[in-house]
Amino acid sequence: MEKLILFNNTKLNKLLTKRSGESKFGEHIKILSSPSHIYEQLQNLDVTHVVFGLPEDIGVFANHGKSGASEAWNATLKILLNIQSNNFTKANSVLILGHLDFTAELLEVSKLNQNKKSDIKKARKIVEHIDSHVTHIMQLIISSGKKAIVIGGGHNNAYGNIKGTSLALKKCVNVVNFDAHSDFRPQEGRHSGNGFSYAFAEGFLKNYYIFGLHENYTSNKILETLSETKHLDFSTFEDIEIKEKLSFNDAMYKALNHVSHKPFGIEIDCDAIANIPSSAMTPSGFTVNQTRQFVSYFANHKNATYLHICEAAPKKKSANQVGKLITYLITDFIKAHETSIT
Repeated sequence: MEKLILFNNTKLNKLLTKRSGESKFGEHIKILSSPSHIYEQLQNLDVTHVVFGLPEDIGVFANHGKSGASEAWNATLKILLNIQSNNFTKANSVLILGHLDFTAELLEVSKLNQNKKSDIKKARKIVEHIDSHVTHIMQLIISSGKKAIVIGGGHNNAYGNIKGTSLALKKCVNVVNFDAHSDFRPQEGRHSGNGFSYAFAEGFLKNYYIFGLHENYTSNKILETLSETKHLDFSTFEDIEIKEKLSFNDAMYKALNHVSHKPFGIEIDCDAIANIPSSAMTPSGFTVNQTRQFVSYFANHKNATYLHICEAAPKKKSANQVGKLITYLITDFIKAHETSIT
């Protein structure tokens, strides 16, 4: 656990803005007191949700994408801690665990040239290293009986989320992915575009559903794989929003039927949301409110096991708005679990 930096009272007090007559979320969250015996602490703590950050964008670099996903965690913390604590937000059922520190790896990658094949190969080896740490922390959280909320990083971290959850539950798991892209690229070395294909090939991922796939950015080869493989399914953004072949609600129902018969993860790639700063920002995508409805709908099922919000790449001017977006999704996930259904 050498990569885990625990969130503590010093950081909390620095970020928290108290106001007379109000009770802030950050005043009621739980934090861990020691980096030792993490599993035992998680198991004994009276919380339902564990939030942690992945401030890295190395998988995005390794996929020839634009950096910035490393900034989402800090942008989110500042907003999340300062929302109201009330009967809706359930702050006392939440542990802010901290983040995995990949500063050294980010520094190493900053010296690499994205146009050199040898440097891309090096970056992909570093992603494998990141995978092991994400897998381990996810395994601890899920094994302790808590729901995980994972913030930041590239979509390469879906692999660690899935593998860690699968190892904790001792069985393969399902995933619904709200995404413009399949992230089911070939197993050519780890990066943000093949977390699901690796997890599927290795037997950790069983049923996989891509919700809102963009037709303009999906190759025929991937479309053939998705169409011909029994456990893979998808709905395109165009079928839902442009051609209106099926409604947003019908598409969600179809996806839920594909994944909900066993524990499943909810993956949210911010490049599926229109005009949100991300590694592959789009002018044509789902709205923020649709994204919130999506999270709430799937989190309302008892088999929803984790939420991962990734690929948001805020700049200084957009940090507050991105932080608010991610905070809404976090609290929607928590609220839905309070009234989960079978």
